[in-house]
Amino acid sequence: MYTLRVEAGFAAAHFLSAYHGKCENLHGHNYRVLLWVRGEKTGEGGMLADFGILKKILRGICAELDHSNLNDNPVFENNPSAERIARLVFDETSSAFTAAGLDPSMISAVDVYETPGSMARYER
Repeated sequence: MYTLRVEAGFAAAHFLSAYHGKCENLHGHNYRVLLWVRGEKTGEGGMLADFGILKKILRGICAELDHSNLNDNPVFENNPSAERIARLVFDETSSAFTAAGLDPSMISAVDVYETPGSMARYER
């Protein structure tokens, strides 16, 4: 099995309305996002997928979130947790893979780091 990983990031604000503590106040993070792709067979050129295409897809998704208040995105239901951000990026990546002619079943996971020591993962 081959595994690839690409990384991108974005800065955004959010608050957690169902959380009782300091995170219920508006604050921001410099998010780090990792996209994991897996597969058993390489294609032409001996590659599972082109790193350039993977990075372009992930950077495009992160650019849509960059410098925003994540609570304004209705998909998060006013609680844009790292878990929900990981799921959104996973789903958006799947759609972008389909549009680019890539097999979305190759996506194995998306990691979202709020801080260097705090990460949430959504995986297939």
